[in-house]
Amino acid sequence: MPGTTLSRWTMSFFATALSFLIGGEVMMVLGYGFPSAEIAAPETLLLVHVVAIGWLSLLMAGALLQFVPVLVARPLCGERFALPSLLLIVAGLLALLFGFADLSGGGRFVGLALPSGALLLAAGFSTLVGILAVTLWRARPLPLPARFVAGGLAALAATTLLGGCFALTLAGITADGAMAGLVVSGVPLHAILGLAGWLSFTAIGVSYRLLPMFMLSPEKEKGTNRFVLGAGGMALFLVATAAPVAIAWETGVTGLLVAALLLGLAAIAVYGGDAVEIYRRRKRRTMELNSRMTIVALAGLFATVPLSAGAFLFGLSDALIGALVFLAAFGWLTFLGLAQLYKIIPFMTWLECYGPVLGRAPTPRVQDLADERNAVAWFALFGGSVAVATLAILFSHAGLFRIAAFGMLFATIGLVYEFALARRLAHVSSALRHPQGAVRPNLFLPHMPRGGHHGPAAL
Repeated sequence: MPGTTLSRWTMSFFATALSFLIGGEVMMVLGYGFPSAEIAAPETLLLVHVVAIGWLSLLMAGALLQFVPVLVARPLCGERFALPSLLLIVAGLLALLFGFADLSGGGRFVGLALPSGALLLAAGFSTLVGILAVTLWRARPLPLPARFVAGGLAALAATTLLGGCFALTLAGITADGAMAGLVVSGVPLHAILGLAGWLSFTAIGVSYRLLPMFMLSPEKEKGTNRFVLGAGGMALFLVATAAPVAIAWETGVTGLLVAALLLGLAAIAVYGGDAVEIYRRRKRRTMELNSRMTIVALAGLFATVPLSAGAFLFGLSDALIGALVFLAAFGWLTFLGLAQLYKIIPFMTWLECYGPVLGRAPTPRVQDLADERNAVAWFALFGGSVAVATLAILFSHAGLFRIAAFGMLFATIGLVYEFALARRLAHVSSALRHPQGAVRPNLFLPHMPRGGHHGPAAL
């Protein structure tokens, strides 16, 4: 990717996201939230939003700020608004979390905290969507991966809007009967639009670009790619349509959700075939660790299929809902995120540090910034712990879940340490570590001027 520019605030998004991931895992170890508490308890809502917004959404936001310009071969528009977006999202999330915590302890400040959090989050995500949407708009016609991102951003907007409605209703600001009913029937819609739309649909789209890029596979838009886009997009449209239907007619939306489920499962199945084809046709025969671990993340995605089918056939139970959401959040999205961070962080560090001297001094390769022998054990521990935790939820064993959560926490800390070593260039030989003119990267704050470049040799 000659000419690729570095997003100045992506590493700050990543560091903040990882902090929330560790915080969420500590909460699970301590028995805060489901399965130690009820699935609809304020404690569970707090934990879910720490993971969904603090970890997964900030991770995705940071990744898109770096890779949307790669998808459309155009510079990012309005990058100066990235930091305000991050600050607004974090402030809004903290206010929201305070509101949920207060809800479980009497609710004295709920009327202020929840609306404030919703407003700040809406402002932060609107800023993020604006940056990315303007970039995409100016790059029309969009390549297929970028169309996935556009759909994911639409799902993010719908998720944020629904969340704001819930916050106003829970805070007692609106007592409208239809809105109160939406809080009951709309929570699944909110979760689906967030996990399946904003996060999963976007991740699938970006993977159509990143997997071939990292494994040197041929990139060609095919009918199966377009089917995944069309079927997944239609599924999300049906889910988004269900919300106004539930408000306007105060009726159930089971039919819409069943149709969306079938379309979504079909999209996942076809995407699985596309992923196998990408791996099969790769030119880089020896796969790097991030590519091998992505296979595990894809297995986590496909493992959600039987759970979804079970929910459709046998009805929803708290254990089944909890296991499905947990597996999607940690077995699929979190494992994929950590696997790709293991490549993206050295990639961006190389770009920041050695891009300015490329061609003028000897430089290491991107893979020289990491040591796979150390990280593979952390990934194995994390994946095994997620599997055990999912089974613990299914069989309602809160004690075993907390033990498994400790394994996840320990593995995450180990991987974060590996990320920090990559940023510090600790694995690079001393002869190549700091050539004249190279930039010494900060841990998570921007350092270099905008517009650094690197060449294709970096990969």
